[in-house]
Amino acid sequence: MGRAPLNYQEEGRKVLTAFYSVLNALRLYPLENDTVQQALDELHVLIRRIVDADGGAELRVVGDFFFLNETRLRLDLSNFATFGSFARALQDHGIGAVDVLPDVERSEWAPFLSMLLHQPRTDDPYSEFVDRFAGAPVEHIDVRPERDVQEPEQDEAALTAAKRTYAQSVQVARDALGDVRLGKAVNVRKVKRTVQGIVDQVLSNESSMVTMTTLRDFDEYTFTHCVNVCIFSVIIGQRLGLDKLQLYDLGLGALFHDIGKQRVDVDIINKPGGLTDEEWVQLKQHTTEGLLVLFTLHGFTDAPYRQMLMAYEHHMKIDLTGYPTNNRPREISLFSRIVAVADAFDAGTSIRSYQYQPWPPDVVLREMRDNPKRGFDTLLVKALITATGVYPVGTLAILDTHELAVVSEVSKNPELLHRPKVRVISDPRGVPLATPLTVDLSQDDPATGRPVRTIIKTTDPQKYGIRVSDYLT
Repeated sequence: MGRAPLNYQEEGRKVLTAFYSVLNALRLYPLENDTVQQALDELHVLIRRIVDADGGAELRVVGDFFFLNETRLRLDLSNFATFGSFARALQDHGIGAVDVLPDVERSEWAPFLSMLLHQPRTDDPYSEFVDRFAGAPVEHIDVRPERDVQEPEQDEAALTAAKRTYAQSVQVARDALGDVRLGKAVNVRKVKRTVQGIVDQVLSNESSMVTMTTLRDFDEYTFTHCVNVCIFSVIIGQRLGLDKLQLYDLGLGALFHDIGKQRVDVDIINKPGGLTDEEWVQLKQHTTEGLLVLFTLHGFTDAPYRQMLMAYEHHMKIDLTGYPTNNRPREISLFSRIVAVADAFDAGTSIRSYQYQPWPPDVVLREMRDNPKRGFDTLLVKALITATGVYPVGTLAILDTHELAVVSEVSKNPELLHRPKVRVISDPRGVPLATPLTVDLSQDDPATGRPVRTIIKTTDPQKYGIRVSDYLT
């Protein structure tokens, strides 16, 4: 039997993890330590697998981009910051690429990686590294300078900037919510700067920030959900013509909208099955608790009344049949109605502790728009649809050609929101394509005047073992 082709995304992530592990081990332990030796073993096995398959291995780093033998590695939220430290180790020495030749030996990795841990002492770090490297017992590993490595395209650079903003925002959300649960002071200034960064990214490159919301992580759901709700809320607000200061106020409330859940028993928040009546009553208290937490939070010049209302009102529904209940007529604030829409869309399309089968994004939007019992402002749902399209970015679609495709970009024509740009990832038999094919479904076949491909239905990526963010980020 022939050898199965390599999955470069998977292999590349393993290689980067191995490099990171060896560098960390070398920082902490002497070379002969078992931890170091095991890390070196794992790295060499991984590299040999690639070298044997391709006759060599090239790892390039450009900014925050990694390329393995011309394949750009798509890094997710959990490893983006980790691999960034390896990129900095190379960039500190002016190294843009590492070439591994076919006869590389295990003994060559330790001296090479140990040299990366030494900080340069001159203004020409690459020349300094090469001079020292020439005397090392390394014959089958070469390096090339950053200046010889091609810069990424502008849209890729924008995507990386968005990913950096997103990763930092999730970390800040994690810290802030963790501090609330522990009863510690929240660094409100850092949260404010984070929201400003999200607003700036949405205003400068909205599509990249929408793409970031596909980086959902089950283990990080609480924090990614807060950031996603912030992003979607700012996007809706932008569609309504809110100015930058209003978008900042909206985004801050959106990021804090579920802060009251940190006052709810964590076992209830993470319970995998359905809640009992008593547990449901406790969970519903998070809106009131959120208002109280924000009222007592230090770091605001004035009490954050708008943000308090968003935390308190976002589950009320426009007909007031939600919670908390009201004893007198009330008009829910615009910002709270926006957050309610953003919250429901992200929650409905995510895997949560009690929701293992998320709905396809287009189904969630249709239900929110057409079912009045859901209690959403339909105008705001439609505003979200103008940004996400009928088939939001990250939707896994089945085309009329029976190919699988991931929606990658919304049509800029408001009359063609049902015909987005997609990345075709499999052939009609379901066999994955080595290189996804980008297709604009809004374009017609000149010969027939009809669409070359159309979406016939959407489906669950888990059913096919697909992580859509691999094809987007």
